[in-house]
Amino acid sequence: MASTGRDVARAEEILDPEIHRFVSEISAAFARYPFEQLPPAEARQVAEEVRWPWRQGGPAMRSSVERQVPVRGGSLRIRVLDPGPHGEKPGLIYLHGGGWTLFSLDTHDRVMREYAARAGVAVIGVDYPLSPETKFPVALEQIVDLVRWLGEHAARLGVDTERLAIGGDSAGGNLAIATCLALRDAGEPGLLQAMLLSYGAFDSECSDEAARRFGGAGFPLSHDEMRGYWNNYIRTSQDTQNPLACPIRARLEGLPPAFLAIPECDILAEQSLAMAGKLRKARVPVRERHYAGATHSFLEAVSIAPVADRAFSDASQWLREVLGVARK
Repeated sequence: MASTGRDVARAEEILDPEIHRFVSEISAAFARYPFEQLPPAEARQVAEEVRWPWRQGGPAMRSSVERQVPVRGGSLRIRVLDPGPHGEKPGLIYLHGGGWTLFSLDTHDRVMREYAARAGVAVIGVDYPLSPETKFPVALEQIVDLVRWLGEHAARLGVDTERLAIGGDSAGGNLAIATCLALRDAGEPGLLQAMLLSYGAFDSECSDEAARRFGGAGFPLSHDEMRGYWNNYIRTSQDTQNPLACPIRARLEGLPPAFLAIPECDILAEQSLAMAGKLRKARVPVRERHYAGATHSFLEAVSIAPVADRAFSDASQWLREVLGVARK
């Protein structure tokens, strides 16, 4: 979407000041590169560099351990972040955002550590295969296999298999709810007890109104970018009719309780609102929280933005409640 001075002024007027700073610094860092012309591997290297400062600091972990887990087509690398103290604790499987195309365990390391420390859970970050090299449904199938593996082996990692949640942001939120749908449809709904969904990509299309309001200059995600990410992920346009790719089309009965973090100034906010409504209609327990002045990816600004700090606290309190984590 074309940028105009009016768009920038409007973003500056409506965004939380610290979130505006975050978006401006990220945009300036990306502007040093011909990002849209880069092949995927080079684009990912740039994204890692741009996001690097925002993963610094934050809670220290008792341990951070990586291992390979066997899944269909090979293995998945996971990172288990244990905040301490020693002993078995509930787990949160975490799926990073990035349009199924960018980002990694490293770009989202602080996000995962924040959840681990605040909620008192072991966070299991997943290095799922990226698009366009890997198309739907490969990443989803491998994540489903990981959940099944954890159901049998999580105790080896210090995780209570009876108290296991799944979550993610943006494309990771899509994969998180799709995983729950796939397990429910396979007759295995009890493997996951909660869904943590932050500014998820639940629909392959966004409205013209959302694009006009929140997809211009000064905002971190445009309609064209999101369309490009969907094109990277799906095999053909027919995949958008598949509820495992496009969860807004799904029958949602029988899913675990959900928390939705909804930033006000996000092109995908309308999708979270629609998903929350559909979940309630399907009698799924839902807690949704709205964050004024926040944008897509705002959780990564936690080092400077109180609104991101509040979102982490809200979600972590909910995780403690649904997973039965005792207060320290």
